[in-house]
Amino acid sequence: MPGGRLTQPERQQIALGLADGLAYAEIARRLDRPTSTVTREVMRNGGPTAYRADLAHRATERRAHRRRQAAPRDAATPPQAHGRDAEAVREYEETLTTVFMQSGTPKMMARVMASLCISDAGSLTASELVQRLQVSPASISKAIAFLESQDLVRRDRDERRRERYSIDDDVWYQSMMASVRSTAQVAETARQGIDILVAGTPAATRLENIARFLDFVSESLARAADQAREVLHTKPATTPDDTDRPHPDHA
Repeated sequence: MPGGRLTQPERQQIALGLADGLAYAEIARRLDRPTSTVTREVMRNGGPTAYRADLAHRATERRAHRRRQAAPRDAATPPQAHGRDAEAVREYEETLTTVFMQSGTPKMMARVMASLCISDAGSLTASELVQRLQVSPASISKAIAFLESQDLVRRDRDERRRERYSIDDDVWYQSMMASVRSTAQVAETARQGIDILVAGTPAATRLENIARFLDFVSESLARAADQAREVLHTKPATTPDDTDRPHPDHA
């Protein structure tokens, strides 16, 4: 499998594949590239409907030039913790950002989400996000406001009274439950239209089917989220047998 950056001919093949309606995986197979490489390339350069090979190639060259200019500043960055490969981490962060964008999250919000997810602490301050993403404080503030509205981040204050934005397992649960409430609201609104459009008519029947479907989905999601939270986040209780059993070191 070839490595390195995509070439201009490869970008032209991606554009042709998109025009033919091919899936990212199929385009990647024809290029002998990872699917994530093609996905990231397309999402960073306009998406499947606006992707242009020549524009994407020039944009990549500009990004590479900016990175080379920033090299002296980045040279002072401390090495990655736990012996991680800095380039591999950067590539993975871009891939994770792309996946969040594909799920409907705007780009800056997706970048903040990815940064929080891959930080060992699971939390960063506004200044840390500004430095990490090389964007303005206003951009971070706007992204955090959006993510808070979706119950995807939590805002706390650390011991120095700085605002710290966190993402953890409970945040994902709360976000899922917010989605459940939103889906249930759509179902209820659809149900309200049944009498207005007269029950039994095609339009009313359509709304009834929408309401029933969304009711089932929202109830299933809520039940699954509760079960997952209980199973995955509850530590096993210590049994009397465990306390009586000698530790292997003392056997």
